[in-house]
Amino acid sequence: MDPIVGILAITLCVILSAYFSATETAFSSLNKTRLKVLEDDGNKKASLALRLAENYDKLISTILIGNNIVNIAMASIGTILFVSLLGKEIGATISTAVITVVVLIFGEITPKSLAKDRPESFAMFSAPIIRAIMVLLSPVTFLFALWKKLVGKVVKTQPEEKMSQEELLILVDEVQQDGSIDESEGELLKNAIEFRDLVAEDILTHRVDLEAVSVDATKEEIAQTFTQSRFSRLLVYKDTIDNVVGVIHQKDFYINGGMTEKSLEEIMTPPVFIHQYEKIRDLLDFLQANKSHIAIVVDEYGGTLGIVTMEDILEELVGEIWDEHDEVVETFQKLEEDIFRVDCTVNMDDFRDFFHVKAESDSVSVGGWVMEQLRRIPVIGESFSIENLDVTVTELDAHRVSFIQVVQHPLEEDEED
Repeated sequence: MDPIVGILAITLCVILSAYFSATETAFSSLNKTRLKVLEDDGNKKASLALRLAENYDKLISTILIGNNIVNIAMASIGTILFVSLLGKEIGATISTAVITVVVLIFGEITPKSLAKDRPESFAMFSAPIIRAIMVLLSPVTFLFALWKKLVGKVVKTQPEEKMSQEELLILVDEVQQDGSIDESEGELLKNAIEFRDLVAEDILTHRVDLEAVSVDATKEEIAQTFTQSRFSRLLVYKDTIDNVVGVIHQKDFYINGGMTEKSLEEIMTPPVFIHQYEKIRDLLDFLQANKSHIAIVVDEYGGTLGIVTMEDILEELVGEIWDEHDEVVETFQKLEEDIFRVDCTVNMDDFRDFFHVKAESDSVSVGGWVMEQLRRIPVIGESFSIENLDVTVTELDAHRVSFIQVVQHPLEEDEED
């Protein structure tokens, strides 16, 4: 064999091998969302690359067939070339060593590393070429597709599972660490992912914290309740809070700077009732459909468990919403080093995250968890220990725990591990 012809043939095979290797890496690593954005902007190559990526089985079959043909051809040409130059005794050995090194460096490692850094750009560059090769090799890839179906019937494979919620949350953390999104955007995405699993019971305002007036209350009493609570809406009940008959809005009660002359029954709107296990993703649509701001949450016995407002639902997505009338309460107030004053209305998930403890419980709030641990209605000064925390009841509101003091001890080395 003419050495120049052999070297040119090997060089062409190396280039083709590099192309196939880079194309495989590019299409397996590309971000389809970025390509869709480019496609929406009118980029035809991005559109073609997306179509090829969606038919990945045929694409990868074409790449593997082409790469193997090129590598086998390169090995054969290299053997003929080196045998003709060096003889049969050492020609084949030298050919194997040289071709292996060349393929590894120039046909595999280098092109794959470059394609991994900019997969979308290379996929768009490669798309027209690989589409032509796919057409050329379509009879061969068709046979491989039939073979795959036959193997699939013999070897049962598990269907591809959708990404779980935990995997989505990990993905958001990774994107946030890469700097693609900031902390606030990450929190918003996490809230949206976890939003679908929350129920009304998780976010409600409990009945003991409700502001309500009797249907028989005088207008002066209603005005006083509006003033003291600073709420824009009040529940109206008959006999007991378990029998809510309406909702009164402040703007309907005060007309032209004074109290309305209409009766309470005329200005109140009918209440909307939901079950405590209603998914809040469904509740948002429900409130919008009923043009209501408040839903009354009832328990399994039909009694009033609490209320959920539109604001409560939105806060689960965007975080706490404060207005000028809200009293700012610090839920985790640091008193000293490793000593905290904790508001017992805080959610148990937030408590676990803040102190990095498991603290398994069926209760939604910290107050319920404290009573669960003590197994009775506590008194001020009672305490207990769990994991690396010492918890002491410091304030009560009627029969509820309102504030606790938490002392956090450093973890020992084996516990940290």
